Amino acid sequence: MGGQNIRTKDANMSLKTISVNKSFGGQIKRYAHHANTLDCDMRFAIYLPPQAANGQKVPVLYWLSGLTCTEENFMHKAGAARVASALGIAIVAPDTSPRGTDIADDDGYDLGQGAGFYVNALQPPWNRHYHMYDYVLNELPQLIEATFPVNDKRSISGHSMGGHGALVLALRNPARFQSASAFSPISNPVNCPWGQKAFTAYLGEDKAAWADYDASLLMQKATQFVPTLVDQGDADEFLETQLKPEMLEAAARTNTYPLELNRREGYDHSYYFIASFIEDHLLFHARHLTL
Repeated sequence: MGGQNIRTKDANMSLKTISVNKSFGGQIKRYAHHANTLDCDMRFAIYLPPQAANGQKVPVLYWLSGLTCTEENFMHKAGAARVASALGIAIVAPDTSPRGTDIADDDGYDLGQGAGFYVNALQPPWNRHYHMYDYVLNELPQLIEATFPVNDKRSISGHSMGGHGALVLALRNPARFQSASAFSPISNPVNCPWGQKAFTAYLGEDKAAWADYDASLLMQKATQFVPTLVDQGDADEFLETQLKPEMLEAAARTNTYPLELNRREGYDHSYYFIASFIEDHLLFHARHLTL
């Protein structure tokens, strides 16, 4: 099913349906829309549990994916629909960056399209379109809440680059999210190659701007807390060079931040890992979304 247009309460926020699939009594839907924040068309996927079809407004978990991913990866691979259906939680998964032939890109997989890093870019040519932080924080939730049968209870989660984004958004906006979680997050991007490359390109040389998007630095100085769950595989090929969960643990200890970080023996960076523990994360969020 595709091509259907949906008019929202705001005439400037119309959606084009890309696909609809039934799953565990609910529906996984993909949409395209024009994102004013990004000045381009964007795509997102949403899982609506069966409760949403019966007149009930349900809470929302926002899922942010990692490098090279799109809005489809999580819905296809994580196996989240069964538990989300039972819990009555909607899941929204946006694409990971602006995309298009006229949008800045890079030859590397870790910069440009597919690698927005959930920041508001300050440097040209990226600053024209790459404002994923504002898109996920404001424009996308406004669109979701104006269009679908959801309430204003939100939590946020993600994987790798998306785990970084989820933690940063929750740490900087504790009143907006009931809980946060991450799989294999880039925990200290100012001190790893992925983060240094992306932050130099998007934010420039000013390290003060980098600190605004570093979960470990933000957690160390936080004054309002969001319950946070992190899972990290100890066989992750990026563990030592890119992810640095020990920096997040140290920040939480310094600030008595409510972080639960589990190291999972033998698990790697893949969706096999995510699928193994996604139920734990959904149950964690459900406890806070239903308070």
